Amino acid sequence: MNDLGKPSTGNVQTLDLNFKGIQGTIASYLIPHSRGGILIETGPGSTVKNLTKRLAEYGLKPADISDVFLTHIHLDHGGAAGWMARQGARIHVHPVGAPHLINPEKLLKSAARIYGDSMETLWGDFLAVPETQLSILEDNEIVEVNGIKIQALDTPGHANHHFAYLYEGICFSGDIGGVRLSVGPRHLRLPMPPPEFQLETWRSSLKRLAAASFSRIAPTHFGIFDDPGWHLATLAKTLDEIEVWMQAELPTDPPVEAINARFLEWTQGRLPI
Repeated sequence: MNDLGKPSTGNVQTLDLNFKGIQGTIASYLIPHSRGGILIETGPGSTVKNLTKRLAEYGLKPADISDVFLTHIHLDHGGAAGWMARQGARIHVHPVGAPHLINPEKLLKSAARIYGDSMETLWGDFLAVPETQLSILEDNEIVEVNGIKIQALDTPGHANHHFAYLYEGICFSGDIGGVRLSVGPRHLRLPMPPPEFQLETWRSSLKRLAAASFSRIAPTHFGIFDDPGWHLATLAKTLDEIEVWMQAELPTDPPVEAINARFLEWTQGRLPI
């Protein structure tokens, strides 16, 4: 903990966006520099006020953020990117995701089919990012901001427009690193949104992360952990278990509703007691 009582690892600060009033669900990671700071993820538009409050705890305003690195463009990760761009931030993103930040109409229609009337309450506004504020990264590209170097790794599987980022021994793993709460027993689950979930591609991305050099892993959901070996091995094991479940359940071609209910039951059965 730092002197403000906020979670940190070195100079990286975990900003809890308090999504829906719940602590420890969505993080934005702050890397301060002499001219302001960098964010990994913005969170959704619905948490802009909370993001502003968290930045103020470190003496910063949204306009002090020079750069934002998005792991991917799903609403819980990059929903406030357009708003941050309007405060002056440069938005770094995967080339497949970039067109949807410039023109989010298709992305929002797709999300609306899932969330319906809850779209506004859950995610708030998703503003377009002006092209002049957009930085489209390549795999393995290293971006230097005021002496801070961040490397992008193309890591599809959860989404085909997903980067993980490496900085000073920390891997910001977005959703390819699964969901892990920072309290209670160690437990991981995999967010698998259709139609982009690709099991074998996810495996390949985990192997790539395992071959990279980092001592801490920071999933967006939620926190910075110092056991990346256990974390990645558990993700690989979970993928294996999901594959076995799919092989048992899917050949009967059950309705989507039945698949969802069975998978939810299976997932809940795996929770640590």
